[in-house]
Amino acid sequence: MPKQSAPQELAAIAPKLVEVTDDVLFGDIWERPDLSPRDRSLVTVSVLAALYRTEQLGYHLGVALDNGLSVEELSEAITHLAFYAGWPNAMTAVSRLKEVADARDAR
Repeated sequence: MPKQSAPQELAAIAPKLVEVTDDVLFGDIWERPDLSPRDRSLVTVSVLAALYRTEQLGYHLGVALDNGLSVEELSEAITHLAFYAGWPNAMTAVSRLKEVADARDAR
């Protein structure tokens, strides 16, 4: 998978945020060896869904698929977190998963 990067169109308004996103988050944290990219994606998707961060969720669901998670595994994780993070969060997350899967024809 290609290295992740912040949307470069944001650099005009928040250059430092884009820089630290690329250098620290994606260049260091995501590259640390003690968790695989697949595991990091599962954690990231779960937290974004639990915190109702829907704007970032679609992108990271796609990254999760690229990192080897299946639609079924992501669906199971979202179902599991419904009991800990709330039903509305899970229903929104699974709707986003369907959008991403349909766009990729991944099911």
